[in-house]
Amino acid sequence: MSLSTITRQLLAGTALAVLLSACSLFKKSTTTSPDIPMTVNKPTTPEEKKKEEEKIIKEGKAPFNVPAFAREVKRASYNIALFAPLYLDSAFSATTDPSGRTMPRYVLPGLDFYEGAQLALDTLRLQGFNLNVIVYDSKSRSNSVPALIRNRTLDAVDLIIGSVSNPELKELSDFARNKEVNLVSATYPNDGGVNGNPFLLITSSTLKTHCEALQNYVQEAFATKNIVLLRRNNAAETRIANDIKAAYDKLQSDKKSRIREVVWNEGTTDAELSQNLLVDRPNLCIITALDEAGAKAIMQKLSVQAPNYPIHIFGMPTWDVMKIKEPELKGLQVYYSTPYYNDKTDAYSRYIADYFKRVYKARPSDMAYKGFELTYYFIKLLSDKGVYFNSGVNDPSKKVFTNFNYQPVYLKEGEEKPDYFENKNIYIIQKNDSSDIKMNVSL
Repeated sequence: MSLSTITRQLLAGTALAVLLSACSLFKKSTTTSPDIPMTVNKPTTPEEKKKEEEKIIKEGKAPFNVPAFAREVKRASYNIALFAPLYLDSAFSATTDPSGRTMPRYVLPGLDFYEGAQLALDTLRLQGFNLNVIVYDSKSRSNSVPALIRNRTLDAVDLIIGSVSNPELKELSDFARNKEVNLVSATYPNDGGVNGNPFLLITSSTLKTHCEALQNYVQEAFATKNIVLLRRNNAAETRIANDIKAAYDKLQSDKKSRIREVVWNEGTTDAELSQNLLVDRPNLCIITALDEAGAKAIMQKLSVQAPNYPIHIFGMPTWDVMKIKEPELKGLQVYYSTPYYNDKTDAYSRYIADYFKRVYKARPSDMAYKGFELTYYFIKLLSDKGVYFNSGVNDPSKKVFTNFNYQPVYLKEGEEKPDYFENKNIYIIQKNDSSDIKMNVSL
């Protein structure tokens, strides 16, 4: 392990110790709603509430047929719950020292997200925002999400921001739906089996959305093209291929080109592969492999064809961390999709980078940027539009780095209320030796 890595981990341990004391500075939530004036009065009984909701929907005043979204609920101070996987129970002993010589690597993503979020909170407080924020370790054994819900610790929250996966996402989602409070899923690219919860906002777009965006991009960005879909014969890649083909069927365009599907394996020959390639137009090869080994295996095969055929390779969002250093793969034009893009040249990015360099003597990770962005963005929305900001969730004036495009998702045809909202903005990125290049504005 390099000295810089060890130093970063030791600094992370120091930061985590600070976290423990910082959390105690936040006002704890109570088991009942705080005595803060509201602009509307909620019905006091279930019967009254049901009649009120039916009236709101009948009058067409409820955005997305969700009565709560029609309410204007603004407070003098907002209660916010921030969840991150900090693993305090396993990373620290009874003292507040790390259990090992260095900070465990599995702690770092959650810690980085927290550090970015904490910087956003400090910045907002300096701007005069009045906030009551509690940070929770989503992997805590003693204060698990079910325990927090059972003890009514979260009953007073106005907003939940969570860098969580399952089972915590499903547990928090059920709570958010029952309490009619917005839950921002910050980093998990999956709906976690959630349905029937219009209060859930998924920021890290699902794989199905990536498939739709890739298919639409290759159809629209090239005037002439030969689209080849390359998958292995397994359940995961078959599902991805089906999502891409479904997006093709859904696309309304008289210029779309048909998709050639190729099922490949290690024994696929160059001759078999070349039968699906054309000389006189770009061959847009969509590879469904999520793993690096599988992706590079088919890229190796395509590299043999590259001298004779114009080839563009489009891959999955997991390719964002893939390094292409193999000599035989050099020169291939490789692209991937992502819901996040930050070239780190804007004022916010420079502010974050300067802070991390000064305080932690390190560069902020992508998780730190995400923690800052989502905390800053949604608290700004909360302050401006109130607890139910949903009809104005895509506010370009609140933009930090990313162009968010939260859209309602209906899992079954004919549903009146969304099952959740998902960020549908996808960037297409070309991998480059020095830095990746954004190909589109948004999709």
